[in-house]
Amino acid sequence: MATSLAAQLAQISTNSTNTLNLKAQKSAHSKSLIFEPRVAASQSFDTIYTLCHEGFQELCLLDGRFLEFQRNIFSEQSREEDRTQMTATENSELDKRLEAFLGLVGSRLRLTPGIKAVEWVIRRFRVHEFNTSFLLTTFLPYHTLPVFSTLLSILPANIPQEYKFLHPYIRSLTSPPRHPIVHTATNNVSFATTLNTYVIRICKARQHYSALLALWAGIMTEATANMLDKSRSGRRAVQEQNEQDVILRLLPTLNEGLSMKKVPELRVGCYMLLSVMASKGGLNDKTLTAMMEAVVMGWTEETTIPGLICLSVLAQHRAAKQFPKRLTKELLKIENLPNTLIEISKDRRLDKLVNGLCLSLVDRLRKHGDFAGLVIIHQMIEHQLLSDFQATVIVKSLILLAHQLDNSPGHISMRPHLAASLVALGHLPGHPGEIVRGALRDTEVDMDELEAKLHTTIRPSLLQLSASEDHDMEDSPPPGQAPNGETAFQAVFAKLPSKMMNEQSFLKHDCSDIYSDLCRAFLASTTDQKDLDLFDEAPILSRNSAFKDALYLSFYMRTWCGPYPVMARVSALQLVTRFLSSHEASGIDLQAILPYAIVALGDNATRVRRAAAELLTALNQTYPAKVESKKSLKELRKWGTDDLYGSKAAMEDLKWLGPDVVLRLLRELLLPALEECVLDEKHVESIFQGSLNSQSAAESSRKPDSTKLSQASRTSILSFLSSHVVHTPIYMVKLRLLASLNQVRSVGGVTRTKFLLPVLQNWSSLKPEETTRHCQDEEIDQNTYDEQALITVTSNDDEGLQFLTSIVHGEVALDRPTLLTAVFKRFRAMWFSLKAPLKLRIALMLMDAAQTTANDSSEPRDLAAQMSAELLNTLPLSTDILLAYLDQLPTAAKLADKPPASKRRRTSHGEVARSPLHDPKQLTAAIKKVTFVLQLVDNSQPAKHPELLRGLFNVLAELQHFKTQVTSELAYLQGLVLGSLLAILQAHKSDAGISFDHSAVRADLLVDCVQKTASPQVQNSALLLIASLADVAPELVLHSVMPIFTFMGNSVLRQNDDYSAHVISQTIREVIPPLIMSLRKGKTDVVTGAAELLLSFVAAYEHVPAHRRKGLFTSLVQTLGAEDFLFAVLAMLSDKYGTSESVKAFCVELCGSFSVEIQLQSAVKYLDLIKDVLKPKPTYSAILLNTNDEGLSDPFNVALVELELLPVILSQKRLVSHTGKILQRDDMDAARVRELYSTLLEDLLALADLLKGQKRLHNSCGDVLESLLGLLSTSEFVKSVEGLLDRPNESLRRKVLRSVEVRVGQENPSDAVSRTAMLGFLPQLTAIIRESKDIPYKHTAVACVDKISEKYGKKDLEAVSAAAETIASVHCLGQSDHRLRVMALLCLASLVEILREGIVSVLPSAIPKALEYMEVGANGEEEAQKLHNAGYAFISSLVQYLPYMISGGYLDKLLQISNVSAESELDDEADESREQCLRLVAKQVDAKSLFGALEKDWEQASAHPLSLHEYVNVLSTAIDKHPKSVVTKYSSILARIFQNGFDLRRTKSEENDNFSPDDILALEAELYAVAIKMIYKFNDATFRPIFANLVEWASTSLPKKDKTGRTLRLQSLYGFMAVFFGDLKSIVTSYATYVIETSVSVLTNINLKDEESKKLWTKVLRTLTKCFEFDQDDFWQSPAHFSAVAPVLIAQFSHGSALPLVLELVPTVVELAAAADSSDHHKELNGAILKHMRSENSSVRFAAIKCQQALTDRLGEEWLSMLPEMLPFISELQEDDDDVVEKETHRWIVKIEEVLGESLDAMLQ
Repeated sequence: MATSLAAQLAQISTNSTNTLNLKAQKSAHSKSLIFEPRVAASQSFDTIYTLCHEGFQELCLLDGRFLEFQRNIFSEQSREEDRTQMTATENSELDKRLEAFLGLVGSRLRLTPGIKAVEWVIRRFRVHEFNTSFLLTTFLPYHTLPVFSTLLSILPANIPQEYKFLHPYIRSLTSPPRHPIVHTATNNVSFATTLNTYVIRICKARQHYSALLALWAGIMTEATANMLDKSRSGRRAVQEQNEQDVILRLLPTLNEGLSMKKVPELRVGCYMLLSVMASKGGLNDKTLTAMMEAVVMGWTEETTIPGLICLSVLAQHRAAKQFPKRLTKELLKIENLPNTLIEISKDRRLDKLVNGLCLSLVDRLRKHGDFAGLVIIHQMIEHQLLSDFQATVIVKSLILLAHQLDNSPGHISMRPHLAASLVALGHLPGHPGEIVRGALRDTEVDMDELEAKLHTTIRPSLLQLSASEDHDMEDSPPPGQAPNGETAFQAVFAKLPSKMMNEQSFLKHDCSDIYSDLCRAFLASTTDQKDLDLFDEAPILSRNSAFKDALYLSFYMRTWCGPYPVMARVSALQLVTRFLSSHEASGIDLQAILPYAIVALGDNATRVRRAAAELLTALNQTYPAKVESKKSLKELRKWGTDDLYGSKAAMEDLKWLGPDVVLRLLRELLLPALEECVLDEKHVESIFQGSLNSQSAAESSRKPDSTKLSQASRTSILSFLSSHVVHTPIYMVKLRLLASLNQVRSVGGVTRTKFLLPVLQNWSSLKPEETTRHCQDEEIDQNTYDEQALITVTSNDDEGLQFLTSIVHGEVALDRPTLLTAVFKRFRAMWFSLKAPLKLRIALMLMDAAQTTANDSSEPRDLAAQMSAELLNTLPLSTDILLAYLDQLPTAAKLADKPPASKRRRTSHGEVARSPLHDPKQLTAAIKKVTFVLQLVDNSQPAKHPELLRGLFNVLAELQHFKTQVTSELAYLQGLVLGSLLAILQAHKSDAGISFDHSAVRADLLVDCVQKTASPQVQNSALLLIASLADVAPELVLHSVMPIFTFMGNSVLRQNDDYSAHVISQTIREVIPPLIMSLRKGKTDVVTGAAELLLSFVAAYEHVPAHRRKGLFTSLVQTLGAEDFLFAVLAMLSDKYGTSESVKAFCVELCGSFSVEIQLQSAVKYLDLIKDVLKPKPTYSAILLNTNDEGLSDPFNVALVELELLPVILSQKRLVSHTGKILQRDDMDAARVRELYSTLLEDLLALADLLKGQKRLHNSCGDVLESLLGLLSTSEFVKSVEGLLDRPNESLRRKVLRSVEVRVGQENPSDAVSRTAMLGFLPQLTAIIRESKDIPYKHTAVACVDKISEKYGKKDLEAVSAAAETIASVHCLGQSDHRLRVMALLCLASLVEILREGIVSVLPSAIPKALEYMEVGANGEEEAQKLHNAGYAFISSLVQYLPYMISGGYLDKLLQISNVSAESELDDEADESREQCLRLVAKQVDAKSLFGALEKDWEQASAHPLSLHEYVNVLSTAIDKHPKSVVTKYSSILARIFQNGFDLRRTKSEENDNFSPDDILALEAELYAVAIKMIYKFNDATFRPIFANLVEWASTSLPKKDKTGRTLRLQSLYGFMAVFFGDLKSIVTSYATYVIETSVSVLTNINLKDEESKKLWTKVLRTLTKCFEFDQDDFWQSPAHFSAVAPVLIAQFSHGSALPLVLELVPTVVELAAAADSSDHHKELNGAILKHMRSENSSVRFAAIKCQQALTDRLGEEWLSMLPEMLPFISELQEDDDDVVEKETHRWIVKIEEVLGESLDAMLQ
């Protein structure tokens, strides 16, 4: 309740207006913007009003809107208004007026009148307190000015939550910078909302001003960006939710702001926010579109430009699609929109905005026919406001729209505008024009059809563009119209001459420029049929003489084959067709038109192909329908024979067809396939492929039913068309005819190359710029022409191939890289069809071309070399080619200055003596060529070319010499050769049918590669090759094996990579078997024969990577033969490296890889090796192990090292497991294992007998035997043990028993077989214990019994019980050996747990012995301590399982021994064993026996602090363990025990023995704690008599003469009672009745000269203090109790100089005063204390004053009610003689004044 009241009072205080607090009111009145607080505090409201009203009047002059406030907040009456006295409604109305005024004055705060006016509303209406947030927001635009820091100085302590960020600036009175404001707007939603709301409110009231809107726009824009950045954390869904929250908070402000058309600055600020939200908000298209519509709705001329910029930002984050109608409509309302967009685009991107607008305009055009937008689209594309892709999309949209136009009225009216727009776009100059023309080319719409539909030529021709280059496009008239208003055709046609002067044909190579003018006029005429007819009839074309000269027809032929619009090409074909159809052409052979008509049949435009088909049909009609005789055909005159191609030389070389062949070509080949040709532009090629190829080719044609022509006819046709290809000046004609003719391989054995090679030769002779010009003029791809020109060369034409070779060599077309590239492409294509001789020749040519030297290096030459090398690397090369390459390789002999000797002179290891080389360039080129050839061989799958074997070995030999010349290993080259050789050998191994030339193998070279090369890769490859040779032809490499393995030990074995491991594995697997076979054939010992090999591997062991050792040595041993070599490897390893843990582990791992039989067999041989070591003259061991010239250096040491390894091998778990499994099967394998085991055991025992004189070796044999015995199963093991125990060798028997002990620990308890075997072994063990005189032997037997009993004892209690009797007998426990006694006691401890009651019969003899040994063990000797610990372990086991056996005399004896043990200085283990046993005794033994034994044991236990400490712990544990009923039952015994404990101080002080005062204090504290535990289990009826007796015993039981004894006994009692009253508190206050008399007696009779009496005095006071402190039953308020104690206590003040009154007496008196809560008792106490203040003794006065101070502090006003009685004494003490007393008196006075709250000065005067 008090807490609630305090909270309410605090709340009232917080909201208080301090109406009654004048000081607070004065402070509030001093808050001013203008005046210092001191001045402001002294001003009246009249003064303030007068000053501030002047400022207000000046504001009214500046802005008439201020006049409305004249009637209220600035009226005369306002001076008397006090808003603290107003009602809530009145204050609300006042707030509205004040906020309206603040909003209006905000723009004037830089002016002095504005500050004066605000001063009035602050001083009179306290807006800084009641309208804090609004006032701060009003001043916020001026946050950097001093006036803002002044405002901060007058703010109240509790400012609104949204402005909490100003606290640091309020404290420091500094202006806040911009950053914290932005930070707060970002993180504080309330501040951002306050600012937004304020701005909207001010703008609605038309009170806005630039500073406010600029601040708001800047801060909110930056804050919005920060808020959106912050939202980008967490999962995607969380991010989106956070972004939406930010946007939703801002949308109301944006809606309000965008709706205010008359506040342009606010709209611009909203645009800024929208831009930031679009940039960082991840908004969807729907939201962005809505924002864009909101931007354009209501914008004004002032906000148009910012609005467009905002739209551009929004559009950049919107998908590329058209704008909605509403948005497009508003945009089109902008005056001069295109120019505005163009201006804005200079500073920022508008591509997506313009793209959306243009797409919308296209849509408006499609749906509504609004073509006004075409102008905007044209300008946007022209000024590159769109990206290339966007512009392409817009153009294609217009094209598609034009394509979709139909004959409806709306579309008809739209057509000319759309056509004009497309034409204008196509004629744009520069990059925009290129984009548009690219779109026209790439569109899927048929442009020819579109141009026909629009009646215009959309795609600009080359001629038109060239003509337009002469004048500025901006000044030129629209396309299709001349400057003077006449049509373009009329303007061009009028300029044409009437006739040709020197022109005979337009197909001449040197045609004049008149063709360009004619072509331009023709193109202009194609849009109008009348113009076309007019042009066709032009005199200059000489149509009437068309059959006489070539001028008319050649013009159209050239035109339809040129790069002109489809309409133009179609028109040309149609005009010729019309001409042939309308004019009689009898007697004229027009076959010269055929090649050009065929070219038109291959045109990519369907309309052109159809027109070509019509032309061919008309051409056919010019020939007789029926040919009756060849004579009539021969009379036909060939048109164009004289002047078609100009020069006579060209016409003479031109081939012509016979009329009959012409007819067959027309009527049998072309006319039947016209429809297919119209449908497929490539079909014309298939016609020639099927008709002109020879019979074998025709059969494989795609059209097997094609017309068959005679060989002569086919040859004639091929010759005819080829001659036109050669002589025509039009490269498109050449290209299309080549595409058809290249389908013909040969005719009559003559390849097409014979006819067409001149085409390639002519093309190759052109300069690069000429080829580029021709291809650009005719719009053909140069690469395509290169390819078709080169396809003319067939794979069986020698001349053509020779010409290609000349190109590769640079003899022709040196500066034509594209042609060179095409040549190599042609080589690749024809490679598989080349015959072997030609293929070899080409391959050699390519090899020569691939090798460049510094002398002939150039860019074309380098390109040819590079492409030759690439081609050779990718082509399949035959064996002949590879052999030729190898034979061509330079040798050291060829490169030497002198010619080689007639016979090579061998040096060692196959090296060849050579003359030194002198030319390094020549050598470098040679190495380069060798490298390239070897790479080719390596890439050509050398396994398929075994014939290369000899050549590769020769190259390898040459490389050995080259190494010395270039001072390099040439490892890469050697690796290539070795790799190829290895592939060949492996192929031979997998397929014996592959030939293999043994004589070509050079093993000496391979050995050199292994030994004399530093490269691991070369070494590995050579080793793999040797391994393969060893398998295929072992006789070639066996003589080189040993050096190889020696080398491997020093190098390859040390490598850590997988490939080296593979090499080693292959070498071992392939090389060793033939080596072993040769050793066996030589009838030598294989082990000693391979000793050098083994030594190589063993020497390399420490260098082999650890993870590869097992695999390597396992492979080695398996390959050699594990039955012969495993033991040797193990022996050599242990001899070389000793028996370190790592070597042991490795040997175990190695053995584990082999069968049990192999391992046992190896163990037998291993022992035999050790025997051989120990012979006077060792035989094979001297070869295998570490030897010198005199034999083994130290045979015994060697044998010892070897023996140390064998136990480790034989004891491995895997071997034991597998041996057991084999023996269970009882088959031949089991018999073999048993036989080997017997042999091994026999040899081992023989060796042990042999080494009896060598102790270390003999012990090692025992270790081996122990491991060997562990191999067997338990049953087998026990059987073998029983036999071995009969041997007389004691050491052997002990080791056997130890192995039994270890074996028992390893066995599985659930294994029934093992259990039966071990339990059956118990009788023999007990017999050993009874009969054996060998103490260590007995010790081991007892340990075995212990282990067996612990694991299996519960399954056969009878056998275990018999063993227990034996162990407890004199034969074991009764022996004198300490170790045996210890073992026996520990075993008995285990047997107690197993047998429980079954061991009772043994205990009468065992317990006394155990206690006897424990007593002996307590003497402190190390060996005796072990016996001591074992005895306690046995007793602990008995106490735990048979506690009733430890009682009476046994228990007494145990406690006595424990006392002695505790007093002795034993180790920690002994202490722990004793304490653990005693804890069990305290818990397990029944209470009567235990408490009785403890009572008896007090005298001995209390002889030493340590024993007594353990005694108390046992007592404490027992009390904790037993329930209340049991503890209560034996309360009398316990009372006597504690009575003895409370007499400890007296007895030990008198005896002056081992107990120090600290020991006594510590033990008493423990006794007190245990006593309290006991008391908690008693009830009042039980404990009260005990307590009373205890007090009486302490007070009166000793003689009165024995004052010291009584004092010491009372000290113990009162020490307990202080704890008693302190712990049990008010529950036992009534027990104070028993101590009053004694306490009064002690206090009254204190002997100040006796220290013990003083200590008792202190303990009594402390006890009384605790008793007083917890009195809740008014016990001490009783006059009887109070009167008995109080006078005695007060009388103690008289001992001030001898006793610590302040420390001990004063707290007691204070607690008594607090407990005796009565005014009478207080007066009595006060009066008595005051008397002592007049004592002569200053110490007494000092104590009395300190007591009064404490009473004043504790009781306060209740005690000071007696102040009048105190005052005289205080006055006296103020002038006391003792300075300390006087000082404490003044301190007491201060305390009194603090309590009363008033000064005592007046009272004391």
